[in-house]
Amino acid sequence: MTADDLSLLAIPLALLYLAALACIYRILLSYRTAQGAIAWIIALVGLPYLAVPMFLLFGRSRFGGYIKARRMGDQALTSLLDQFEQQTTSISNPGHEHFSDELQVLCKLSRQPFTNDNHCTLLRDGEATFEALFEAMEDARHYILMEFYIVRSDKVGQRIKAILERKLAEGVEVWFLYDDIGSVFLSRQWLNELAAAGARIASFGKGNVRRRRFQINFRNHRKLLVCDGQIGFVGGINLGDEYLGTMMDQGPWRDTHCRIEGPAATGLQLAWLEDWHWASSLRPELNWHPERVKKGDQQVLILPTGPADTWETCTLFFLNSINNARTRIWIASPYFVPDFQIMNALQLAALRGVDVRVLIPEKSDSRLIRLAAYSYLVQASQAGIGIYRYQPGFMHQKVVLVDDRYAAVGTANLDNRSMRLNFEITAISTSPDFIHSVDSMLREDLTQCQLMTESDYQERSILFRLSCRAVRLLAPLL
Repeated sequence: MTADDLSLLAIPLALLYLAALACIYRILLSYRTAQGAIAWIIALVGLPYLAVPMFLLFGRSRFGGYIKARRMGDQALTSLLDQFEQQTTSISNPGHEHFSDELQVLCKLSRQPFTNDNHCTLLRDGEATFEALFEAMEDARHYILMEFYIVRSDKVGQRIKAILERKLAEGVEVWFLYDDIGSVFLSRQWLNELAAAGARIASFGKGNVRRRRFQINFRNHRKLLVCDGQIGFVGGINLGDEYLGTMMDQGPWRDTHCRIEGPAATGLQLAWLEDWHWASSLRPELNWHPERVKKGDQQVLILPTGPADTWETCTLFFLNSINNARTRIWIASPYFVPDFQIMNALQLAALRGVDVRVLIPEKSDSRLIRLAAYSYLVQASQAGIGIYRYQPGFMHQKVVLVDDRYAAVGTANLDNRSMRLNFEITAISTSPDFIHSVDSMLREDLTQCQLMTESDYQERSILFRLSCRAVRLLAPLL
């Protein structure tokens, strides 16, 4: 090899290491954990040709493009967010029976208040949820706002499209936002036909490529629908046939959604609007003065969380709930891969006598996550945490019940992706009626669960245990 050849190789090699140094600089300024930072730095120094592109795709912990869009958002959007945040309701006042520092933290995390005069209906599984969704869309008179992580062009998807096309023909506006990674198999024909009927459609990823740059590791995992600013839906159910339990390899699908009527629908609408503005830079005219529900006396808070927030809002929500639980904290999540903060909080809650129960599925759509969950059994059992595996089929619900004080239904899982990388959204209610409904639902689910013990892990083969521990090392990526 000649000296000229060596000089030609030196230039790209130097550029590669300069890129690695730039990545290290970014890591040192913004790392979350020392362990993760050290792992990235070692990889960038030792294998820069692999680590540099991997870091650009998966290494960022903050969604810079969305943050920039939020800061550059038009004044009208900023004003709406500020006005809603500054609303005062009885639950925000110190004299109210529900007032506590714990609930004030939730308001600050969400930048929204608890609103009064709502009516929440718990929807169990896909059939009840889709029936309620279809009815609300059919009754819409002005507009329909949709935002889903997974949308399929199967039977459910075709039914959705048919309703939306019919409503568009009646003069109802449709604004449809989907995640391009979650909906990767959504047919182009489905989208084109809906757009041809007059719907405004945007992809969370592809809608603003210039702002997004290499930030493909972030997902919009939210699942919500708002009709006329008055009725909203949020929960674990996406738009696909599998949510009706038609996937025979996983058995019956167990999920939970929530229908909200009243001022809290404004909170869902605000979260949708900010995501839509990011994806399209457009801002539709919407109803910001919903009627209070005569039959509703429920206090509800909408908590959007995501990697563009000032704090790790989803992590702080779970820590706030676990640390403030007095008698019980029951959590249902299909993906149980908690970081050390969440696991330590669960252990401390159990040690101080709180009834800690975590419901996870026996049958999972991710073998890696199922293996990783086993690795927590020893820690959980020794502290008195009950890990319950739901037996009949795949349990996909995301539900939190704290004492008899509040219940939450949303999209966030107990894993790193929900805590730090996904845009999630949760509805929190302090209503005794709603809490009772969630309590009854989870008690029924528990009758179909098997309590896991330390022996379920310790008595397995050494190869199985090594596999579980090895997969757990991948927790930040799962």
